Amino acid sequence: MPDALPLQVLAGLAGLVGLLIGSFLNVVIYRLPKMMEQQWARECAELADMSLASPELPNVNGPAEAFNLLVPRSRCSHCGHAISWYENIPVLSYLFLKGRCSVCKAPYGLRYPVIELATGLLFAFCFWRWGNSVEALAWCGFSAALLVLAVIDWDTTLLPDDITLTLLWAGLVVAALQWNPAVRLADALWGAVAGYVSLWLVYWAFKLLTGSGSPHWPWTAEHWVARAASGKEGMGYGDFKLFAALGAWFGWTALVPIVLMASVIGAVVGIGMKFSSGLREGGYVPFGPFLAGAGFTAMIFGPQSILRFIGL
Repeated sequence: MPDALPLQVLAGLAGLVGLLIGSFLNVVIYRLPKMMEQQWARECAELADMSLASPELPNVNGPAEAFNLLVPRSRCSHCGHAISWYENIPVLSYLFLKGRCSVCKAPYGLRYPVIELATGLLFAFCFWRWGNSVEALAWCGFSAALLVLAVIDWDTTLLPDDITLTLLWAGLVVAALQWNPAVRLADALWGAVAGYVSLWLVYWAFKLLTGSGSPHWPWTAEHWVARAASGKEGMGYGDFKLFAALGAWFGWTALVPIVLMASVIGAVVGIGMKFSSGLREGGYVPFGPFLAGAGFTAMIFGPQSILRFIGL
């Protein structure tokens, strides 16, 4: 984009690109966890030497239809109607179709246009704040990854390594290339280290103090099969990796404000869900979405603004 473009136009164009990217993020949010579960099921079945026709481990025996981020085409989950390109225009198609499938009239979730709009607004903000620069592009990538992680974790309690580790390494590379002038490479490196280690220590201290079990490794094949079938474990330490990634992007000095804000908002939301009987089975709320929310706050307002926000 030429430098002569007014800032408002630049931000508007970035917002339009963000809408398109947001449409793809919806695909990632839906398909990536399923792809992970299928891969775990295959690995567990090989480990246990089980018949892959088992109902607990679907779609892992013999040839199967390709399923990844590109194929098959998006379909209505109710009737299987293949969505045409003109039914997949970000936001506009949702409004034109009144949020329903053009064939069976089953409702689509409001989440789809919300994620598209959120991505568009985040991209517009990045270019409005940092102008026509590689720094703006870097923060657009950060925003897209963080948004996907937040929604996937809320849905599945999983934080995929493919995204958390990529985000962590990207933060270190951006700092090394000085695409994020506010954070030196040393601060980013120690931010990543401190982010991971701090939550790791809190996790194990809690387990030891509460007597909830001593560290052990599930060696049995049956345990791995159960994990794949339930879909509730398998990533492990995802919050630690996400916090490390935030440390890489904002530096070690931002870690305390970020974790404080995430904890306060998470506690408020968790209490509210408990009183409204909105807690899922097991009575837990994933922490990743609140870390992501604090990360967005740090990006938009700055890490120190978080301390002022929570009254410190």
